[in-house]
Amino acid sequence: MPLELAEFNLSEERLEFRDTLRRFFEEHAPITEVRRVMDEEGTGHSAALWQSAADELGLAGIAIPEKLGGQGFGLKELGIALGEVGRSLAPIPLFASAGLAGRDVLHDAGQGADDWLTPIAEGKAATLAWVEERGDWDPAATRLELVGDGDEVRLTGEKHFVLDAGAAATLFVIARTPGSTRDEGLTLVAIDASATGLTLERPESLDLTRPVWTLRFSDTPGRVVGPVGGAAPGLRQGLDEATALLCSEMEGGMRKVIETAVDYAAERFQFSRPIGSFQVIKHKCADLLIDYEGARTASDGAIVAHDEGDPEASLLTSVAKSYMGPAYVRMATESGQIQGGVGYTWEYDAHLYFRRALASKALLGDEAVHRDRLTRHVARTLEAGAA
Repeated sequence: MPLELAEFNLSEERLEFRDTLRRFFEEHAPITEVRRVMDEEGTGHSAALWQSAADELGLAGIAIPEKLGGQGFGLKELGIALGEVGRSLAPIPLFASAGLAGRDVLHDAGQGADDWLTPIAEGKAATLAWVEERGDWDPAATRLELVGDGDEVRLTGEKHFVLDAGAAATLFVIARTPGSTRDEGLTLVAIDASATGLTLERPESLDLTRPVWTLRFSDTPGRVVGPVGGAAPGLRQGLDEATALLCSEMEGGMRKVIETAVDYAAERFQFSRPIGSFQVIKHKCADLLIDYEGARTASDGAIVAHDEGDPEASLLTSVAKSYMGPAYVRMATESGQIQGGVGYTWEYDAHLYFRRALASKALLGDEAVHRDRLTRHVARTLEAGAA
C-alpha cells in the first residue's frame, strides 16, 4: 500500500488543486519524460509541457494579479504548484519565471509592471540573473555596471548560475549605476532573449534536470525596470519570497523521496520478509519522516508568513532554508541506501533526486548563509533591546 502522509494546513479547495496538479504532472511529466529532456542537448526544458501548464492550468501567471493577466492567487497556491514540480522534477521553468523573475518584477516595476508581467502570465518565460563569477548570492555583491541614461541602457559583462535562461523570452538582470556600492545603485534591467551582444552558455551542472546558464553581454541593449538605482528593496523582498517558494519545491521532492523509500521497503522481500520489517530499515524510515515533517512545517511557516505580510517572514524563510537544505540531502542519501545503495547510479531515479537535493541546498544560499542571516538578526534585536 502506498505511503499516505497526513495533510495539515490545506483547505479542501487547495487539496483539490494540488491533486489536479499531481494528476497533470503524472500524466504529462513522468520520469521517462524528465530523462528524455535531460538527455537531450538544448534548453533543458520541455516547451510543450510548459505551454500546456500555462494554457490548461494557468500556472505561468498563478500568482500574478488578475488585472495584469494572471490568476490572482497568492504565494500559497504558487508554493503548492512548485511542490508538485519538485515532486515530479517536471522540466518546466515555473520557479525561474513565476518564483524568481515574476516576484521581483512585481515588487520593483511599479506602474510599468504590466509591460513585463502580462507576457509572463501568458507563458512567455522569464528568469532573473544577479549572481556573478564569485558565486555570491547577495545582490549587494553585484559588480556589473550599466551604461547610459534614462530607461535605455547597455550592459557589458557576465552573469552566472542563471536558472532556465534557455527557456526565457526575457532575462531580468541586476546591474548597478557606475560608482555605487552595496545596495545603493542596484537596478533591474530587462534584456530581450534576441538582443544583440547576448550569448548564452550551458556549462555542465550538478542537477541536469534543471540546468544553469552563463550569460555574456557585449554592449547589449536593455530597458530599465522600475527606478534607476532603486531596485534593492523590491529585489530583497522578491528574493526572500523566492527562497520560501524554493523551500516549497524542496518539500515536494522530499515527499517523493520518502514515498519511494517506504514503498520499496514494503515491497522488497529478503529472507521471505519485507525489508521494512527489519529494525534498521524501520529506523531509517522513521528518520525520513522526522526530517520530512520538520521540513514541511518550516516551509509552510515561511510561505504563510509572506502571504500574510508577517514582519518576521524573512527570518522564518532563513529558518526554513537552513533546515531544509541539509535535511533534503540527508533524506535523498538515506532513501538511496534503503533502496540498496542505488543513489549513486544514473539508472535509478534516486540519483536524480540526490542531485536535485544538493543543487537546491546551494541555490539562493546554503545553511551557512542563512544561519549567518539569523545570527545577525538576533544581534540586531539584542542591540535594539539594550539601547
